[in-house]
Amino acid sequence: MTFEEFKSSLQQSAPPANLKPLAKALWFEGKGDWEAAHDIAQEINTNDGSWVHAYLHRKEGDVGNASYWYHRAGKPMTYVSLEDEWASLVKNFI
Repeated sequence: MTFEEFKSSLQQSAPPANLKPLAKALWFEGKGDWEAAHDIAQEINTNDGSWVHAYLHRKEGDVGNASYWYHRAGKPMTYVSLEDEWASLVKNFI
């Protein structure tokens, strides 16, 4: 799946069936369903799961919590736009 196809899938009512869990979390966040995205990300106890979790808390506006999760992911706190980070994450996990 390309990034463009992923973005187009946001017009659907459900995520594509073949999405991996972190891409699915980002799909829900792209639809504006932060809670569903967070529910998925917090269950994935890997560096990648922590990275998506960090992004979600940054999106939420909880910079302290985001910083904690970036550290757990082994990533520096980022200051790129939320849109750019979302796109980077999607491209990494689709």
